[in-house]
Amino acid sequence: MLTLTWPQVIARRLARSHLLRPAPKTRLAEAVGEIGLIQAQVLSAAELGIGLRVRGAAVDDVRKELYERRSLVKTWSIRGTLHLVPAAELPLWSAAVRGPANGAAQGPDEVLDAVADALDGRCLTRAELADAVAERLGRPLERLRSAWGDLLHAPASAGVLCFGPPQGANVTFVRADQWIGGWRDEDPASARAEVLRRYLAAYAPATPTDFARWSGFGRAAAQELFRELADELEQVRIERRRAFILSGDTGDFDRDPKGVLLLPQYDVYVIGFWPREPLVPPPVKERIRQDPKGRFESVTGVAPLVVDGVVAGLWRRQRGRDGVAIDVDQVLPLPRGRRDELAAAVDAVRAILD
Repeated sequence: MLTLTWPQVIARRLARSHLLRPAPKTRLAEAVGEIGLIQAQVLSAAELGIGLRVRGAAVDDVRKELYERRSLVKTWSIRGTLHLVPAAELPLWSAAVRGPANGAAQGPDEVLDAVADALDGRCLTRAELADAVAERLGRPLERLRSAWGDLLHAPASAGVLCFGPPQGANVTFVRADQWIGGWRDEDPASARAEVLRRYLAAYAPATPTDFARWSGFGRAAAQELFRELADELEQVRIERRRAFILSGDTGDFDRDPKGVLLLPQYDVYVIGFWPREPLVPPPVKERIRQDPKGRFESVTGVAPLVVDGVVAGLWRRQRGRDGVAIDVDQVLPLPRGRRDELAAAVDAVRAILD
């Protein structure tokens, strides 16, 4: 059995997340799929997350892929959370979210039909969609107006809708099949198995519990998927912890994790990292507790400063007259000889966002 240390695991996860060697801009959408999507409940954070992983990509490049080239799609996906999804893979991820157990229950019903009909050839704001659906059903559905969008999760997972280009401060919705130029039905069980493979390629070594937290599929479903793919898995040991990788996928454990990064809120490297103890040292964990939300993924704007793959502090950003102002809180001391790396990381964020 392969025995690993946490520094080796950190190095591999950084490499697989394209944080050690960014992907070329020509592979922007593919890179998003390789790391298991980009969480996008704060779109500016998603744009920064892509910019750090794709060489030369900035905010405008991400928006062009979303709204002009349509190689990326914004929609609800794993964990019921907004993500950026490669358009070519949208049917796969939608089927995985529906799942084999409840795919039939989320099939066409009056709300799905009304949403699909309302969006046929149209791009509607949330309020316009709510009015159009109410007209078709003969009754209002006020929850369609909710910013949480809970009634829109099922249409999103069914491939009926995704986000369109914003209209000022208003989000819009479009028919997913029309927006990406077609649709193919995917088997939900096969789709979930493929999502597990993607997860392990990016975040392994991992356990079924780790995958359940990341995917939102539930512990029982995660354990069953690991059993189904048992012939494709190999058990390894991380110190005293047993976990799994894809059989033969032993690359990148020998990579050098050295580097300073200002990762955005809700960054997938952090979200996919379980257990958290090797990622977040006690002094940083204590500082995080002082945040009103108690976590650096919170919407307060606090984000992780990562040094050699470990969270060493926090940072915030604000927009000012002269561009992006960045305030860094170094909880763990950074050696004087590496301060130039921190300055370069700050400049990299400004370049992406400005």
